[in-house]
Amino acid sequence: MDRVLVVEDDERLGRQVADTLAEAGYEPVWIRDGRSVAWSQVEGASLIVLDLMLPGEHGLDILKRLRKESDVPVLVLSARNETADKVRALKLGADDYVTKPFWPDELLARVAARLRRPALQRSSAVRVGEMTVELDQRRVEVGGESVDLTRVEFDLLAALARRQGSAVSRGWLAEHVLDPEREGGERTLDVHMSRLRKKLGAAAAAIATVWGVGYRLERPDK
Repeated sequence: MDRVLVVEDDERLGRQVADTLAEAGYEPVWIRDGRSVAWSQVEGASLIVLDLMLPGEHGLDILKRLRKESDVPVLVLSARNETADKVRALKLGADDYVTKPFWPDELLARVAARLRRPALQRSSAVRVGEMTVELDQRRVEVGGESVDLTRVEFDLLAALARRQGSAVSRGWLAEHVLDPEREGGERTLDVHMSRLRKKLGAAAAAIATVWGVGYRLERPDK
């Protein structure tokens, strides 16, 4: 049973989301304020449904903290429907964004879609077309031939592979993959990505540019 962490301060809505998830066969854990989001709970969760306007700690601050510790999928559930809010949440590492009010069936569909992706990411090997990324062995093959990548190039590809199908922001990649003293920062990220794509050849088509956000490694069905 997948455990879903629900971070929502509204009593009626929080109960509705928790009940909807429970009826669909998930194990909801309901948290009512931002201060109560503990690492021990995140570690055992398959997905987090996160409100933004929370007492104690803003949802975006929680999201920023989460992404320093975990790759657990995060679905933002918020009444804020401005494009700028959605883009900011995605840049900070959210996997999806649902606006209130919402239909329970839509929420369940989004949850199911997010939970289908980590099963692939937790595997030591991620495959897209003719490309195979061996995360544990730090090896990449295209069409059965090994591809020689630098440390930075492999780490960029691995970061996308671990969250396959989800957009990963340029800021997150620069902060978690690049050494600012050696490889530069966000300004040089595109240079490293360009070199990686050249080495991957035709397989590089699996790495999509998400304009205004960052990059995404497509799923095999794309």
